[in-house]
Amino acid sequence: MERVLVTGAGGYIGTTLVPMLLEAGYAVRALDRFFFGAELLAEHPRLEMVKADSRRLALEHFRGVDHVIDLVAISNDPSGELFQDATYGINHASRVECARLAKMAGVSRYVLPSSCSIYGFQAPDVICDENCPTNPLTTYARANEKAEQGVLPLVDSSFCVTVLRQATVYGYSPRMRFDLAINGMTYGAWKTGILPLMRDGSQWRPMVHVQDTARAQMFMLKAPAEAVSGRIFNVGSDDNNYQLGPLAERVAAAVPRDVTIEWYGDADHRSYRVAFGKIEALGWKARKIAEDGVREIVEKLEAGTLERTTATMTLDWYRELVRWQKIVRETELEGAMLDLPDQAGARRTG
Repeated sequence: MERVLVTGAGGYIGTTLVPMLLEAGYAVRALDRFFFGAELLAEHPRLEMVKADSRRLALEHFRGVDHVIDLVAISNDPSGELFQDATYGINHASRVECARLAKMAGVSRYVLPSSCSIYGFQAPDVICDENCPTNPLTTYARANEKAEQGVLPLVDSSFCVTVLRQATVYGYSPRMRFDLAINGMTYGAWKTGILPLMRDGSQWRPMVHVQDTARAQMFMLKAPAEAVSGRIFNVGSDDNNYQLGPLAERVAAAVPRDVTIEWYGDADHRSYRVAFGKIEALGWKARKIAEDGVREIVEKLEAGTLERTTATMTLDWYRELVRWQKIVRETELEGAMLDLPDQAGARRTG
C-alpha cells in the first residue's frame, strides 16, 4: 500500500482529493492546521490526521511516505496581499523545504500544485503553454513561481518532481469556497437573482473543476517518471477557457431562476488563455465544464446542505481567526477562560 502525504489536506482541494485517494486504495497522511475544521475529512482506517504547520515540517512527517502532494497555500490574491509574509513563508519557502525533506526521506514523487495565475496579463492573441514567459502580478502568483523555481532543481533519478499549474478552480467541495469566480457567481445568482461580475467581462480566465484537478494530481503519481519528472503541466481544458462576460451568461442560464448580471469594481487586469495539450497528450483530460459546477452547487444549496458563511470566504475567515486570537489573548488568564486552575488544589496534590 502506497502512502501519500497531502499538505493543506483540510482546504478546498484537499478535502476533495483526500477521499479520492482513499477510494483509490492509498493510505493518506493529511497534514494541515485545519483552520476550517478537521471534521471536513471523514474518519477512515487508512487516513492519518496530523495537525501541524507546513513551516515546521520535520523528517518524521515523511516516515513511510511514498509520495507528496504539496497543496498547502494561503489561497487567493486578496489574502496574499493582506498576509504577504505568511504567503511567501507558506506558499514558497515551506513548499521548497517540504520537497527538500521529502527527498532526504526517500520519497519517490513530489507534486507541486501551482497556479496558472503566474501567467498574469497576456496579449489577447497569446495562448499560454508551459514555455510561455510568466508575468505574475500578485503576491500569490509570485510565491507560486518561486516555489516552482525552488523545487524543480531537486529532481534526480530517484526523486520525481512535477509542477501542475492549475487553472482557477470551481465546483463543490466539503471546504466550500464562494470567493472563486464560478462559485461566487452561482451563489449570487441563486440567492438573489443578481450575478456579481467584475468589470469589464472581456478578460480571459482558464477554469478547472475541483475534482478534475484532484484527478490530475493523482494521475501524476502513476504517470511514467520519465514523462513527468522535472516538468510543468497546465491543468484545465480548452472547453474551460472562458471570457468572464460570456461565462457569467452561461452560469446565469444554468441557475433555475431569472438572473440579472450586475457589474462591480474596477476592471480586472488579469487576462490570459492557457493551452492544455501537454497534459492531455499523456492521457489526462478534464471531464467537467462550468455548468456541471453550477448544477452541483445549486443542488446542495437547495437541499440545505450548503450555505454561504464567513468560513466559505477565505479572506473573511482569516480575518476572523486573527480577530478571535486577539480577543482570546486579551481575556484568557493562566491559559483558561471561565474556569481557572485550582491553585490550592494544585498545591495540596503537589
